[in-house]
Amino acid sequence: MDELLTLPLQKTTPPRPRRAKPLVERIARWSIRHRKTAVLGWLALVGAAILAGQLMGTQSVPQYDPGQAGHGEQILHELNVTSPPAESVLIQARAPAAAVRDPGVLHQLRRAVDQVAAALDGMPRAAEDVTSTSLPGGAPSGGGGLVSAAGRSALITFKVAGPESDADSTVAADMQVVARIQARFPALLVSEAGSASADAAGNALLESDFRKTELTSVPITLILLVAVFGALIAAGIPVLLAGTAVTAAVSLLAIPSRWLPIGSGTAEMVLIIGMAVGVDYSLFYLRREREERAAGHNDADALHIAAATSGRSIVVSGLTVMISMAGLFLTGIDAFTGMAWGTITVVGVAVLGSLTLLPALLSMLGPWADRWRIPILGRRRTAAGPSRLWAALVRRVVVHPVAWGLAAVVALLVLAAPALGMRVGNPQVDLPANLPIVQTMDKISLAFPGRPAPAEVVVAGQDVTGPAASRAVEALAARASASGPINGPVTAHAVAAGRGLIISVPLAGSGLDAVSNHALQTLRNQILPSTLGRVSGVSFAVTGDTAVNHDWSAVLHARSPIVFVVVAMLAFGVLALAFRSVVLPLVSIVLNLLSLGAAYGLITLIFQDGHLQGPLGFTSYGAIAQWVPLFMFVFLFGLSMDYHVFILSRIRERWQGGASTSEAVVGGISSSAGVVTSAAVIMVAVFSIFATLSFVDVKTLGVGLAFAVLIDATVVRGILVPAAMTLLGERSWYLPGWLNWLPGGGHQPSQQVSSQPAGQ
Repeated sequence: MDELLTLPLQKTTPPRPRRAKPLVERIARWSIRHRKTAVLGWLALVGAAILAGQLMGTQSVPQYDPGQAGHGEQILHELNVTSPPAESVLIQARAPAAAVRDPGVLHQLRRAVDQVAAALDGMPRAAEDVTSTSLPGGAPSGGGGLVSAAGRSALITFKVAGPESDADSTVAADMQVVARIQARFPALLVSEAGSASADAAGNALLESDFRKTELTSVPITLILLVAVFGALIAAGIPVLLAGTAVTAAVSLLAIPSRWLPIGSGTAEMVLIIGMAVGVDYSLFYLRREREERAAGHNDADALHIAAATSGRSIVVSGLTVMISMAGLFLTGIDAFTGMAWGTITVVGVAVLGSLTLLPALLSMLGPWADRWRIPILGRRRTAAGPSRLWAALVRRVVVHPVAWGLAAVVALLVLAAPALGMRVGNPQVDLPANLPIVQTMDKISLAFPGRPAPAEVVVAGQDVTGPAASRAVEALAARASASGPINGPVTAHAVAAGRGLIISVPLAGSGLDAVSNHALQTLRNQILPSTLGRVSGVSFAVTGDTAVNHDWSAVLHARSPIVFVVVAMLAFGVLALAFRSVVLPLVSIVLNLLSLGAAYGLITLIFQDGHLQGPLGFTSYGAIAQWVPLFMFVFLFGLSMDYHVFILSRIRERWQGGASTSEAVVGGISSSAGVVTSAAVIMVAVFSIFATLSFVDVKTLGVGLAFAVLIDATVVRGILVPAAMTLLGERSWYLPGWLNWLPGGGHQPSQQVSSQPAGQ
C-alpha cells in the first residue's frame, strides 16, 4: 500500500470525441478498402451508359429559335407544316462577258439550262417547283431558262421534295445530277447551292471536326502527360478517367434527348470539356499522392492525404464548373440546353471518377504506377519540389505588391480594350469561305442580287381563311410600298387544310442591318396589331431569317447579364463555403473577369478585325458570333476556377498550419507551380484544337479559351493573386461572425498535410 501511495499520480483526461471524417475522404477510404469493387463498378457504370445509349438512341426533339421567331416555328410544327428547303443551280460561262456573245458559248449555256431543268424535273421525290429566274432584261433561252442581264449567267431554283428530315440525303441526289451535267460542259460553271445543301455541308464538317478532335486530343494529352510524369502508366491514368467519363457522358445524352433538344455540336463540347477537366482532376490527385509518398508517407496515408486535400478541391472545382454551365439554362435558348446538360454531365462523371476510381486504381497499382518510365524524364519527374522560379517571382511580388499588381492590371486592361468595340452578329452563311458551296452562293449573289428572305407571318386559329382574316390580309398588303418598312408583293397561302396561314412579307434593308430590324419591329408592333390583331380567334407570330437573327440578339442581350450575375453569386457561395472567407471569393471573381476581358479583347482583334486570318485559316466577317461571348464566360468562369481553387487550397493549408498570409502565399504557389503549369499546358493544348476546326465561331471559342487559361495560369496566378492577398493580409480570411456556422474548421494546424511541401 505504501508503494502504491508513493507512485506518481497519472494525469488523466477524458478522451476527445472523434470527429467524423469529411465525406470525400470517407468515399476514398471505402474505395481503397474495396478497390476491386470500385474499379469494376466504374467499368460497369460506363458499360451501362454505353448500352443505354445504344438501346435508347438519341432522339430528335424539335429545336426552336428563341423569341417570337421560335414561337412561329413551333406553330408550324404543331400544324405539321414544313417548308421545303430552297435550292438554286447557277449556270455560268467561265469566259468573260464579251466572249459569251459567241453563238457557240451561248448555245452551250442554253443547252445546260435545259438539261438541268429537265433532269431536276424528272427526279423521283427529289425536286419540285423547278423554275428559272434572272434580272429584268435577261434574254430567254431556247428551253425556257433565262440568261441574266450580264449575259453570262442563268439561275434555276427548285424546292427539295420529300420529308424535311431526309433533305440532306435527298439534296445529295440532286447535286449528283448537277455534277454529271457539269462534266458535260467544262466551259461552264454548273453548281448548286441552297439551304439543304448548306446544311448537308455543315453536318459533314461537324462530323469531320468531331473525328479530328477525337483523334488529336487524346494523343496530344497523353504526350504531355508522359512529359509531366515520366512514366507511361501514370500518364495513362488521367487519359483513362477522362476518356471513360466522356464516353459515359456522351452515351447518357440519349436520356435527356427524350425531352431536351440535343444539338449536333453537343458531343464535341462534351469531348473537349470532359478531356480538360478529367485530365486536370486526375492530374492534381495523382501528383499529390505521388509527392506524399515521396515525402515519406506509406501508400495508404498518401492516398488519404490526397483525398482530403486534392479530392476536396476537385469537388469544389467541379461544383463551380457545373454551376457555370447551368447558367446556360437561364438563357431559355433551346440550342444551349443540350450543351449545358452534356457539359454538366461530363463534369459530374469526372468528379465521381476522381473520388472513386482514382483512389481505388492507385491503391491497386501501388508502386506500379511509376513503372514503364521514360529514360531521363522518369528520374526527375517522380516528385517535383517547389519551383524556384515561381518562388522567386512571388517573393518579389510580395515585397512590392502595389507595383507588380498595378502593372499586371494595366496590362490586362490594355489587352481587354479592343473588346469595347466588339460587335456581335452572324455571317450570312456560317460555313468556311473556301467551301465550293459558299463560293457558289457568292457568285449567285453577284450575278443575281436580290432582296433578303421575306418575313413569314404564321397565323393560326379557328377561321384563318374567313372573310375577316382575308380583309386583314388585304389591309396588310395595302401597307406595303417600295419606300416603306414592308415592300411588296405580300402573298398568303393556307396550310394544314385551312387551319393555318403563312403570309410572306418582304422587308426593307439587307436582312441583317438596322433598316431590316426596324422594319421587323414596325411589322410586329404596329402593322400586324392594326390588321390581323383585330381579327378575333386568331394568333400570329413573325419568323424568317431576319426575325431569327433579331430575336437571337435580343434574347442574348437581355439574358446575358442575368447569367453573369447568377453564376457569379452561386460561385461566390460555393467558394465562401470552401474557404470560409467572403474576401477570397470576391478576389477570385474579379481576377477571373480580368482574364476574361483580356480574352475578349484578343478575339476582337483576331476574328472581328481580321488579324491572323492566314495562319488560322478563316475569313473575318467583321463581327463575333452572338453565342461566343456568353459561352466563353460560362466555360472560363468554371474552368479557370480550377487553378484558383487548387492554389488557394494549398495557400490555406499553410495558413491553417500557422504561417502568415504572405508566407502561405509564397509556399502555396511555389509548391503547386509544377502541377498547375502542367495542367494549364494540357488544357491550353486541348482548347487549341478548336482553333484548327472548320467553323469560325468554334475557332474563336478555342482561341479565347486557350488564351484566357494561359493568362489565368501565369499572370493571375504568379502576380495578381499574391499581390492581392499580400495587400489584404489576414483580411483575406475574413468571415462575418454570423457565418461561423459554415463547416471547414478554423485557424489550426492541419493534421493531414505533410510537413514537406507538395504540389497539389
